[in-house]
Amino acid sequence: MGTLSVGKEPVTGAIRHRRQGLDPIRWIVILFLVVCAVLSFFPFFLMISTSLKPVKEVFQVSTRLLPRQPIIDNYVRVFRESQLVRFLINGVIVTGGILLGQLLVIIPAAYAFARLSFPGKRVLFALVLAALVFPRYIAAVPNFLLLSKLKLVNTYPALILPFIGSSFGIFLMRQYFKQIPGEYFDAARIDGCNLFQMLTRVLIPLIRPAVGAFAIFSVVTHWNDFFWPLVVVQSANMYTPPAGIVYFADVEAGTNWSSVMSAAVVIITPLVAAFLLARRQFISSLTHAAIKG
Repeated sequence: MGTLSVGKEPVTGAIRHRRQGLDPIRWIVILFLVVCAVLSFFPFFLMISTSLKPVKEVFQVSTRLLPRQPIIDNYVRVFRESQLVRFLINGVIVTGGILLGQLLVIIPAAYAFARLSFPGKRVLFALVLAALVFPRYIAAVPNFLLLSKLKLVNTYPALILPFIGSSFGIFLMRQYFKQIPGEYFDAARIDGCNLFQMLTRVLIPLIRPAVGAFAIFSVVTHWNDFFWPLVVVQSANMYTPPAGIVYFADVEAGTNWSSVMSAAVVIITPLVAAFLLARRQFISSLTHAAIKG
């Protein structure tokens, strides 16, 4: 009987596999995901298609989604007739400055919450979690008044300093620190490492996936920030990319939506490329953070 059961096992496995392949629920789920993917991608497809159309074709009543004759003149125009390059440089400076400042703050803070004992630790971490609930726009007016008193309005520090602290970053790094075995910390102390050496030589290499994932989250969030630059920026040459598109559409391009869409494509291309390159680290880090409470 044992021999017969062993011999029938592959056949049973094949039948089970076929049944799973014909499972209607599975196809319904796949169809639902495909529909969601199409609906999510359609605005980007429409944006790219519009950027390749002449102005007259954009406002024609037609069911055509693709341009009759794709042109790249719109891309040439946005670089030649606007400050798009300046906006992109501002975006790199602001997002890079915010990310650097955040890493300098959240990594030591996360280590303290994960591995150190001090009075009020639970209360402080509860406040960090509470900060995740409140929208950051609540602090817009106090931040603006403080920056105005410091005479930092319309400067790069005004765009960077309010976002140095990140509750999400502290929470994410803390979850990673808690997963690292305590033997690593003990070995580092035995080797004579101080706190700074422990963070830079031991811990940061171990949390590299979390750092990469948080970097994507931070860059995408602040590269796409539209509200705060309009609050603290007073001159067009200090605009970041999203605010720059509004300036370009209202002043330079007017109703030329082909040029506006071309500028939008140029602005989101670096974000899409960065996410595709680091998507595995992003998904892995969020999965690990959810496992360890």
